Amino acid sequence: MRIWLLAVGRLKAGPEQALVRQYAGRITWPIETREVEEKRRLSAVEMREREGTLLLSALPERATAVALDARGKSLTSEAFAAQIARWRADGVADLAFLIGGADGLAETVRSRAGLVLSLGPMTWPHLLARGMLLEQLYRAQQILVGHPYHRG
Repeated sequence: MRIWLLAVGRLKAGPEQALVRQYAGRITWPIETREVEEKRRLSAVEMREREGTLLLSALPERATAVALDARGKSLTSEAFAAQIARWRADGVADLAFLIGGADGLAETVRSRAGLVLSLGPMTWPHLLARGMLLEQLYRAQQILVGHPYHRG
């Protein structure tokens, strides 16, 4: 199974990039990243729609999409790992996580997703969300192999 990280914005050098590299380097599934960006000044609604179009155009054709959104479903780490195991057992070849920009995700992205996932009720910077997601993917990997990393 290949993991795709589709995100609005360019991750620049700094602590967020270091966190992403740290956890991406620990994950044994192949990881592909595609960053999209709209540089024009648009209204929040127009920006959200444009970024949604860019995210969906970056989405591999047959990928199972997971949209990260505060209004999504909250899962425990164990439940997240179990969902990944189900996707793997079902033969999902490409699992894509979509992270929107500062104005959130367009409804077209949310409706395309097989799962709308929340990292919790707090609002997180979209650049920090990448590291948090990758840590949870690493944690799921470790749960699935019975490694003691997860002590929840």
